[in-house]
Amino acid sequence: MAAVFYILAISLLFSSISGELQNDFPAAVDAKMLGSLKEKLTHFRVYWHDILSGKNPTSIRIVNPPSNLAASSGFGMVSMIDNPLTTGPELSSKMVGRAQGFYALASQEELGLLMTMNFVFAEGKYNGSTITVMGRNAVFNKVREMPVIGGSGLFRFARGYVQARTHTFDLKTGDATVEYNVYVLHY
Repeated sequence: MAAVFYILAISLLFSSISGELQNDFPAAVDAKMLGSLKEKLTHFRVYWHDILSGKNPTSIRIVNPPSNLAASSGFGMVSMIDNPLTTGPELSSKMVGRAQGFYALASQEELGLLMTMNFVFAEGKYNGSTITVMGRNAVFNKVREMPVIGGSGLFRFARGYVQARTHTFDLKTGDATVEYNVYVLHY
């Protein structure tokens, strides 16, 4: 009889624990928790400096495509980045953050990148906040558009897009400066 009671007690304990877990995941959250915050659209322009040359490159190749599959597009190459974001096209202009992430040559036919990066802001009102950009970058197009898929800090619930325009590209070193116009909806 004691064994039956013991088994029944353990069954009830596990039943109550699993019931609690089921009720808490997922839990609905009232959107009113945002209070009186209004969604706003913010636009800003930054310059992204992809530096492959010199003693301190900000972009390094971490994966090379297999030599037997090497395409003229570089398909399969992956680079990790920690690129400065500045207010002007000169690297010496005020740095407002960094673009951290990677890009990969994802097209066999053209120079088409998969870009995955966080714009990590280190200045002013947005210091410590991030915007996440992820999308296709057809490098030879004059203007490339990629989605903003999220953010943190003052950019929580962020969504929007960026437009990238190559400002300078050095064929010899591979260094590039790209103007990014960012349009982001956030609270």
